[in-house]
Amino acid sequence: MNLQDIFFIAEACDNHLGDLDKAIRMCEMAKEAGANAVKFQHHLPDEEMLPDIPMSSNFDKPLYDFLKQNSLSLDEHKKLNSVCRDIDIEYMCTPFSWRAAEEINPLVKRFKIGSGELRDLPFITRVAQLNKPMIMSTGMCDLIEIHHTYNAIKGLVKDLTFLNCTSEYPPVLEDMNLGFIKTLKAEFPNCSVGHSDHTQLIETSLLAVAFGAKTIEKHVTLDPTINCPDKDVSITFEKFGQLVDQIQNLLPTLNSNKKINQREEQIRSWAYRSIVTTQDINKGETLSLDNIWTKRPGTGIPAYKFNEYIGKKARVDIFSNTLLREDQLE
Repeated sequence: MNLQDIFFIAEACDNHLGDLDKAIRMCEMAKEAGANAVKFQHHLPDEEMLPDIPMSSNFDKPLYDFLKQNSLSLDEHKKLNSVCRDIDIEYMCTPFSWRAAEEINPLVKRFKIGSGELRDLPFITRVAQLNKPMIMSTGMCDLIEIHHTYNAIKGLVKDLTFLNCTSEYPPVLEDMNLGFIKTLKAEFPNCSVGHSDHTQLIETSLLAVAFGAKTIEKHVTLDPTINCPDKDVSITFEKFGQLVDQIQNLLPTLNSNKKINQREEQIRSWAYRSIVTTQDINKGETLSLDNIWTKRPGTGIPAYKFNEYIGKKARVDIFSNTLLREDQLE
């Protein structure tokens, strides 16, 4: 596996606070950090929610009001798509309503579906019928529910990715269940599997890749002091770049083919043990625990054959503390 096998998504979310210049800068920074894609969100508040919904603990104002104030317009999304084409990074966008999906459809190569929409079968079935790859986060659900969604769209989507995800902002580490990535791989062998990470850590994404994640999504921010809903789950672009670099360093270690490597051969020659004499042995004397044992280097009779030589007789005199040889024995 190499770095090209991992798809890195820099999730800009609404950390631009509706400022197009900041959003453009996020595209540029994502490219510099090594992301394959930078992802935004297309919100049409009146299409996706009622004005009066429960407050989330990571918001300091009603979500409806926040989105009304800070959402990007369709024209701004088109501008961001153009910027991404110019700097050679994929523009991605999560639609939160069917109308939003229709509007961004011409702009995206694939659809990212958030955890909140995983169980919205009318919505995701329509999106699936647009015949594009889909990446779906799996926060706030169990395996049975993921199977239910999968069965609803499996005939409609040729390229489907499930992201392990915990919809806490930020998550309690004990709730992340990174080992579930292996379960997703086993349960959905025809799908790709990744991880959407809501921590401010790098280590969790490294572990996700070690468990088999092929897509890594991390929230990013230009300024960690900006007060916005995703502040506590976002990392800087510098840290995102460090994540890409560390995963690049990690990937070569994940091979599972256990063999004797060429560079190990020379080490075996001195690190392994051979059978040696522990005292002078006279011609005709029997080998026993009293006069042979094992020591380095491993260039003589291998130590694992030790028991085969107990009881054999010396055909010549053999000095103490020397490697035992076959031609010294009867």
